[in-house]
Amino acid sequence: MTSTSSQPKRPFAGPTDGGDPRVANVRSRLSAAYDASALPPEKAAAKLASQNKLYVRERIALLFDEGSFVEDGRYANAMAPGLPADGVVTGRGTVDGRPAIVVANDPTVKAGSWGARTVEKIVRATEMALREELPIFWFVDSAGARITDQVELFPGRRGAGRIFHNQVALSGKVPQICCLFGPSAAGGAYIPAFTDIVIMVDGNASMYLGSPRMAEMVVGEKVSLEEMGGARMHCTVSGCGDLLASDDTDAIELAKLYFSYLPSSWRSEAPSYVPEEPSRPLTRSTVPEKESQPFDIHEVIDGLVDEDSFFEVKPLFAAELVTGFGRMAGETVGIVANNSAVKGGVLFSDSADKAARFIWLCDAFNVPLVYLADVPGFMIGSEVERGGIIRHGAKMITAVSEATVPQFSVIVRKAYGAGLYAMAGPGFGPDATLALPTARIAVMGPEAAVNAVYANKINEIEDLAEREQFVQDKRREYEEDVDLERLAADLVLDGIIEADALRQELLHRLRYAARRDRAFSQRRRGVPPV
Repeated sequence: MTSTSSQPKRPFAGPTDGGDPRVANVRSRLSAAYDASALPPEKAAAKLASQNKLYVRERIALLFDEGSFVEDGRYANAMAPGLPADGVVTGRGTVDGRPAIVVANDPTVKAGSWGARTVEKIVRATEMALREELPIFWFVDSAGARITDQVELFPGRRGAGRIFHNQVALSGKVPQICCLFGPSAAGGAYIPAFTDIVIMVDGNASMYLGSPRMAEMVVGEKVSLEEMGGARMHCTVSGCGDLLASDDTDAIELAKLYFSYLPSSWRSEAPSYVPEEPSRPLTRSTVPEKESQPFDIHEVIDGLVDEDSFFEVKPLFAAELVTGFGRMAGETVGIVANNSAVKGGVLFSDSADKAARFIWLCDAFNVPLVYLADVPGFMIGSEVERGGIIRHGAKMITAVSEATVPQFSVIVRKAYGAGLYAMAGPGFGPDATLALPTARIAVMGPEAAVNAVYANKINEIEDLAEREQFVQDKRREYEEDVDLERLAADLVLDGIIEADALRQELLHRLRYAARRDRAFSQRRRGVPPV
């Protein structure tokens, strides 16, 4: 078993000779309250073991450096039986030497449900995070609010709503990292939603506004918990989950690894690490020259970032677009890359949402962005139009426009239509637009363009050979119009380089862009197209 606390098991002394009985009584009761929250009851421990879960204090011990945790409010609701710490552990410690706050539900106390003191402890933790600009780790495993306490915890100025208000105030100020070990039900499901990343334990974690039983009662739908709000569903379908963990330990390790790529607050820079070479170098044959040949963009990413440093975010959701953090010469960068191996790299509503959120995250925490474009554009058709793809695409383009961190757009192969804009094309003021010799920039691909302009003329040509010759001539004219050298000559591109020189080129440009102006537009706020 993992050590559950660095504090002594019994911090209170027993009765002293000739001492005041009242003091002895206080010590006795406090000692009992301390012990009640030190370990789970036998039955609760057995249940945790059957679910492959760790006790809340074991989770915290895995997060913080040994001996660094200082707890607040351990004796909350101590006078009520069966409510040790009122079901939540809060406090602060250091994560790899950096101060942070934790809010951790205890599922052995009424299923981790919220009472009035629970809410007050969480509000105080968020206030501390705001006051001191400290990152906050959310260890969520809660059945939601206790209905019996609803008047005390729900409607007031320091009720549960204040938690969400403070989370919004913390957004972009400090990292908020959520490990979801069990349920996050009803209103409590919004705690993960307001964090920067949600790591869900496969088979145990879930989040939902209404339980399957409630759904059956209210809307007549019969559905399983996994289908309604399970970890795998949220990480693959809804996008509410970012990473799928195998167990509690894996989730906490992922949380700490994610934290290593970010600064402690918006005012600082991410930690630096020892520079390393990529796991495999980029070569001139890494990128297929035929734009119709799909390939995995991870091969390019692996050739750009330091060995084993790429940390992908939302790998199971909208995989046609890859987002994640990497290190280049020991410094954090954000990667946004089209993946032609999945759905041809076409942008959908989900991939636009995924990109926008990641770009906002990087911009909030001073992480430079590298875009790797190989995109035929946004998806078309009635289904995506009815789903609001214009609105979602505008969200991604808004994020690109507003970002003030250094941004570099690399045209790997095709960048057609609004896909060029979404991938930080020249019109969006990137620090540089670079292209590989395999790159193509145009409103659309040559085949689609010729068909769009000359469809009627093509249909009028009866002779098949003559028709084919006409199409080839017009296609050649179109390709000459958007010739790569011409684009460089017209200053659309800042540079054309071979793949094997790309990493070094980006490293130079990242160093030079470090002092760029971080202003975008003077206003109260934008009105994003969400």
